[in-house]
Amino acid sequence: MGNFECRKGKKLIRLLDNQGRPVCSKRIEIRQKQHEFLFGCGAFDFLAYIMNFMPDMKEQFHERTLLWEEVFNYGTIPVYWGMFEKEEGKPNTELTRKIGEYLYSRDIAVKGHPLCWHTVCADWLLKYDNPTIFSKQIERIHRDVSDLKDYFKYWDVINEVVIMPRFDKYDNAITRICKEYGQVELVKKVFQAAKETDPFATLLINDFNTSKAYEDLIERCLDAGIEISAIGIQSHQHQGYWGKEKILDVLERFSRFGLPIHFTENTIVSGTLVPKEIEDLNDWQVESWPSLPEYEALQAEQLEEMYTILFSYPFVKAITQWDFTDGAWLKAPSGLIRQDNTVKPAYTMLKNKIKKQWFTERFETTTNDSGCALVEGFKGKYDLYVDEQRYDFVLDDKGEDLVLHIL
Repeated sequence: MGNFECRKGKKLIRLLDNQGRPVCSKRIEIRQKQHEFLFGCGAFDFLAYIMNFMPDMKEQFHERTLLWEEVFNYGTIPVYWGMFEKEEGKPNTELTRKIGEYLYSRDIAVKGHPLCWHTVCADWLLKYDNPTIFSKQIERIHRDVSDLKDYFKYWDVINEVVIMPRFDKYDNAITRICKEYGQVELVKKVFQAAKETDPFATLLINDFNTSKAYEDLIERCLDAGIEISAIGIQSHQHQGYWGKEKILDVLERFSRFGLPIHFTENTIVSGTLVPKEIEDLNDWQVESWPSLPEYEALQAEQLEEMYTILFSYPFVKAITQWDFTDGAWLKAPSGLIRQDNTVKPAYTMLKNKIKKQWFTERFETTTNDSGCALVEGFKGKYDLYVDEQRYDFVLDDKGEDLVLHIL
């Protein structure tokens, strides 16, 4: 199931000796070491491990990070303003940077989530008037993107704008300014601030609302000249799996903008579902929410179908599994591993897909009379071996020949 030609690339390798003559009949071997596609997951267990806020569980958290790294190449780190800067002027920059550095050193791409959001907002902002709040939001983006840009190359710049101006569960500073200045103006200013600070970062707008309202918002933002790098789509499926029909509908509607699509927060539960009448998942508060064997098998089947559809769709550039461990958000059994670090069927399935079926472990060929050989495989970073020599190269859509001078 699935056509993955859009994920594959070819490159012509030319081997020359030290005098520039073709090296014929030479065996070449390539081995993939990293995907171009962003297979992501919430990296909250790295936060717990590095912070060591539960010393008696340090080894358990470390084990989780090792299991995480066996599958994923893209991690989301929380920078919720209300947690990141609980006291004005005292941001948690050092620790956040340390986590980013830790992931980046392992060739894991890092995304910050989010720079602007009405939820988990800094309460101390409420003492200011709206112009001051807006100013401080822009200052926050300039400061944090600047401080973290060595490692954070992706940002959810603004989160859940569709509901933002009418959010009424509690007073917050960002809803205030969104009401006064409007959605498009707020989006424009926060994206502009992020772009000014790091012109090379990938900047996302992100929302759980996949209705026409989100489409209309994106269209208005693009018409206003806002440079959105990618469209973020949340897919928390606590009330049931979307299914193939809805996934394809969402893809077709949002691909019309011609922008990359990131599935930023994906969850499928391996337990009982949240009742349909619950409008806000945060309202479903339970003492326990167990993962059940029969639902674990179903979770794996549904995730497999969803990932297969998304990986075969050209506009999709990233999929992020939100919870790695059960109970991470709302106590939901939506992780890939259980609380005791045993892996669920969904983990085994995803690891097999990402690191076996959708991965070029080895490709061998031999140069022709012109010293050329065509190599092919899933796009990403590779090692190329000629005799005992190793070379790094990237297999992508750029199409340039790779010329190697060998001894």
